[in-house]
Amino acid sequence: MTNDDWPALLTAQRAQLIADLASAAEASAPVELDQSRVGRLSRMDAMQSQAMSQAADSRRHREIRQIDAALARVEAGTFGDCAKCDEPIAVSRLRFAPANPLCLDCAEELER
Repeated sequence: MTNDDWPALLTAQRAQLIADLASAAEASAPVELDQSRVGRLSRMDAMQSQAMSQAADSRRHREIRQIDAALARVEAGTFGDCAKCDEPIAVSRLRFAPANPLCLDCAEELER
């Protein structure tokens, strides 16, 4: 991939995440308390499904923020450079997760 390809890829990923958020909005809606309509176990299932959907929405929002930061790095001319050590990030790592701001060594260092 060339440097010119990354903004289009990041923008497409961002658009997909926003579409996913819109389609999942109903699943995150509050669960009604109407016991006559929904049994206790069904309500518990609905609440669990709601919590899982909210967690997925949170992850999508975090990924959108990461993509926005990556697009800002593209504009600044620093995309592809590690935010911690300023060394180039391996292209294979960027292909896997283009919004990733860290090289593998720095990411592993943070996990320790």
